Amino acid sequence: MNFRLNLAWMYPDLMSTYGDRGNIIVLTKRCQWRGIEVNIKEITLETKVSELSNCDLIFMGGAQDRQQKIAGDDFLKNKGPMIKELVENSVPALFVCAAYQAVGHFYKPYQGEPIPGPGIFDLHTEHPGDQAKRLIGNVVAELISDQFDVIARSPVSKYGINSATKQSSHLIVGFENHGGRTYLGKKLQPFARVIKGGGNNGEDGYEGALYKNSIGSYFHGPLLPKNPYIADWLIAKALEKKYVAKIRLRQLDDGLEKQAHKFVSTLR
Repeated sequence: MNFRLNLAWMYPDLMSTYGDRGNIIVLTKRCQWRGIEVNIKEITLETKVSELSNCDLIFMGGAQDRQQKIAGDDFLKNKGPMIKELVENSVPALFVCAAYQAVGHFYKPYQGEPIPGPGIFDLHTEHPGDQAKRLIGNVVAELISDQFDVIARSPVSKYGINSATKQSSHLIVGFENHGGRTYLGKKLQPFARVIKGGGNNGEDGYEGALYKNSIGSYFHGPLLPKNPYIADWLIAKALEKKYVAKIRLRQLDDGLEKQAHKFVSTLR
């Protein structure tokens, strides 16, 4: 059986700072190297909401304040409700930095009224003011959920995709650069526990959020090239959702990626 995934890239012309487009490259290549066809759908302000209906995987990256505001208006009024429906239906997604903030209930700037969000994730973000320390630098964190092992433990797919090994350390590494502080609702699970860095707010020791098959994270750099097993988790979840089958991805040679991961994880 030939596998095919439709990947929605939200606002690539407005929200793609700090190398976030690298996440798209990683998802595309790791699919292609396994013979999985990928169709990248660039979702812009002009794209009709209906174009999102058949998407199997969603990515939305970071942005500067001006671009975030432009995209945010369209996201709240037009694209956000459809994205919320897809996420609720377990379509996997990755939201990075400004996108992570945008999927919450609201963002409260230092000055002015709170900016509402579509409430895809049960969280909100506040900016503490110009005098507050900006959270910037390399981050090392430990995954909280064990569901990222699922690729290694799941039974062989009836479609014959070979197994992949899990990342034994359960560490993720990345780079953060944000002034906003994000606070999770009581029922929203954090993505990881911070070992080095600021994470969501520099207070509670958590980084990002995990909801159903979707991830929110402050990790630029970008996230997936440094943590390829997270990319594989997203790909496997997208295939499982679309083809209603347990998926074990063929193992790839991640020697260089593991060296980069190991180097950054020692920066404590």
